[in-house]
Amino acid sequence: MSGKSKDLSEFFNKKASEYNQPDFIKADPICIPHLFQKKQDIEIAGLFAAIFAWGNRTTIIKKSKELMQLMDNAPHDFVLQHTEQDLRRLEGFKHRTFNTTDLLYFISFLQYHYSKHASLETAFTQWMSAGDETIEQALIGFYHYFFSLEHVPPRTRKHIASPEKNSSCKRLNMYLRWMVRNDDQGVDFGIWSTLTPAQLICPIDLHVARVAKRFKLLERAPVDWLAALELTSYLRKLDKNDPAKYDFALFGLGVMEKF
Repeated sequence: MSGKSKDLSEFFNKKASEYNQPDFIKADPICIPHLFQKKQDIEIAGLFAAIFAWGNRTTIIKKSKELMQLMDNAPHDFVLQHTEQDLRRLEGFKHRTFNTTDLLYFISFLQYHYSKHASLETAFTQWMSAGDETIEQALIGFYHYFFSLEHVPPRTRKHIASPEKNSSCKRLNMYLRWMVRNDDQGVDFGIWSTLTPAQLICPIDLHVARVAKRFKLLERAPVDWLAALELTSYLRKLDKNDPAKYDFALFGLGVMEKF
């Protein structure tokens, strides 16, 4: 590693450690799955919090908590055992462009999946092959699996991203970081073991891309899947086993420090 790369690595490791702390949780959407202890509740609460994660973080957290309350603060039991009357309580729920139609389909999918599998992890991992270096195939497979039920509302497709559509998949990559990484800092959960931190793709949005370009970690202009791959490829030079940990550094510099 060159002197410049070593300095950059030290700087980003320092920033990642600065933000990867328990104090980070309360003001971030990851606080929603942290409300739960049961693995499946963490998975479901985390998925909704991640899908809602665009716009103001305070609003994201508020709407996520509202949904958890509508699900009796027991999302796994709710998706498996809800009645028609329970579903009627969800009518009118809305967060930005995510509405009741989308919510009901999400619950249908989760009910279908959890009736056959103990964890949401298999919704991603069953599409991967031995030797896959990244989670790209997991994301592509998840998209098609998620929309494999009958009577998919066309409007709901926009809420699940896919590399096939060259989306950056920021929210799903963030969700997978939550589920897969476990560095004993108490922020990410590390409750999935089939996927490894080395396979994760760093979540990227406009804030992260701006910081990455300032540090010459990223050249590509569009914030898309290819940009996510390019950024992660560089971050692997800093830590090949855990490139997504630098999401903390890039987020902190871009959003918290307005770098």
